[in-house]
Amino acid sequence: MKRILSICLLLISLVNIVAQTRAERIINEIKNPKSKYVLVALHRGDWRHYPENSLEGIESSINMGGDIIEIDLALSADSVLVLSHDRTIDRATTGKGLISELPYDSLKQVFLRDEYGNPTKFKMPTLREALNLCRDRIIVNVDKGYQYFELLQKLARELGVENQILLKGKSPVGDVAAKFAETGSEMMYMPIIDILVPKGRDLFNEYKSVSQVPLAYEVCWDKMMPYVTDCFDYIVLSGSKLWVNTLWDSLNGGLTDDKAFNGDPEDVYGQLLKMGATMIQTDRPEFLLEYLRKKGLHD
Repeated sequence: MKRILSICLLLISLVNIVAQTRAERIINEIKNPKSKYVLVALHRGDWRHYPENSLEGIESSINMGGDIIEIDLALSADSVLVLSHDRTIDRATTGKGLISELPYDSLKQVFLRDEYGNPTKFKMPTLREALNLCRDRIIVNVDKGYQYFELLQKLARELGVENQILLKGKSPVGDVAAKFAETGSEMMYMPIIDILVPKGRDLFNEYKSVSQVPLAYEVCWDKMMPYVTDCFDYIVLSGSKLWVNTLWDSLNGGLTDDKAFNGDPEDVYGQLLKMGATMIQTDRPEFLLEYLRKKGLHD
């Protein structure tokens, strides 16, 4: 009888695991500080194959097995949230002008450019379109968007994806806590710590002085120093995840994707893993995912 009961409990457990959406499994990893699984965040989507901040780039990011899609937000003149890193559409599209001065009908008329500046057939998506695409499939890291907190939360709640949103920023601890308490938001939040900059150190010390332990810290540094490694050690021991960016030198002291790609990935990704990083934002997602899978650190 005990054996039958054990088998039944195991089957129930397996059913629950299968019933979870992919996004729910990723959320569980984010909230588990003891997990060795390394979460991969794609910077502005799969921009090497599709335009940055495009629906097509998001879909490709999901299909290659990414865990988190990083996007940027801007608000049109008629209060439509769209995906854009820049305040203007000059660089990333075939049009010109400030997004805040253009109605969405005008934004729909332009085409996104690829990484080389060539026009494509793809259009600038709205946040609504992006969240609908991401529902149950991937976590959405909103970089430039904390200023749109209420609009973002309202839309995410309407679409049933509020718990899939990972906000980040440099606001004081009290301000963030008050905002989440006031709105009852289910969104996640991660502070950005420029650890070698006075304001960044002050924010880090502020978090250390309160009982609140963030889900994760994003740490940026331009050269390796004892203060940086001490910061990493504290974060890992405190029960938070450590998010690092392998995008360009000023964010990581030279531990970049390009250095890994053109040399030995152990000198970059291996070093970051030793430091305790379990969340990596990358511009070379396919290369990083291949490396992590060989290590048994990613599904």
